[in-house]
Amino acid sequence: MSCVTTTSTKPSMGQLQEQGHGDGHDYAKGSPHIRHHSVRERVIAELHTLVGEVIDLNGECRVLELGAGHGTFTDHLLAAGAEVEMTEMSAPSAAVLRQRFRHNPRVTVIHDPDGRAACDGGPLGAVVCISVLHHIPDYLGTVQRLVERIVPGGGFLSIQDPLWYPRRSGISMGKDRSAYLLWRLGQGEFRRGFATRMRRLRGVHDETNEADMVEYHVVRNGVDEDALCGLLAPAFEETELRRYWSTQSGMLQSIGERIGPPNMFGIVARNRR
Repeated sequence: MSCVTTTSTKPSMGQLQEQGHGDGHDYAKGSPHIRHHSVRERVIAELHTLVGEVIDLNGECRVLELGAGHGTFTDHLLAAGAEVEMTEMSAPSAAVLRQRFRHNPRVTVIHDPDGRAACDGGPLGAVVCISVLHHIPDYLGTVQRLVERIVPGGGFLSIQDPLWYPRRSGISMGKDRSAYLLWRLGQGEFRRGFATRMRRLRGVHDETNEADMVEYHVVRNGVDEDALCGLLAPAFEETELRRYWSTQSGMLQSIGERIGPPNMFGIVARNRR
């Protein structure tokens, strides 16, 4: 009897992240929390407040910055007084981080292609997830393991994730998708964009395509903010949920901040029990 060995062609999460965030990738291009001053300043203020609170309680704060990209917000964590442990699934992005922070002893960069290092490390004062959870299939399990690393008095911050679709109105979803499409029309790559949109309308998730894996929330129906609050509340003295509007277009961001329905959320959990 012969034995036939087969090799799976399904790429790993790390490989897909590298395809979507390879050499020369521009994280700011499609990221409202980086592109738009109002959203970016909100994130920065949250980081400074969280780190300051942990330092006031514990005298120090070692932060895990999950999926740090090119380190857009790392300087602000450092300025707030934190030491920073950064993880990245994309090897090219991790290389950029190592080069950028090579002379800073308060920064540790970890290439984490399978996500294990982020969950299995030592004690932390805080965990920061900026536009990250919607990329992770089992985000609730991941957050649970991350919280286990946080010391008493520590904190957790997640921000810039899409609200859970089933709880949103048709008007809210329609405005959100229309704003995205108007922005997307000016970005080129129409054939790829059309194919991606058709898969999403059918609820299809292609595990070999980085466009679907990088934006996994579109098939999974967003991120369940209530489930996250329910997970965090028993572990922290205070858990606060904040909903807000965010989109890629600068003009539509300005309009949406005044009249648009919330489509994104952030969660801050303070004082680990």
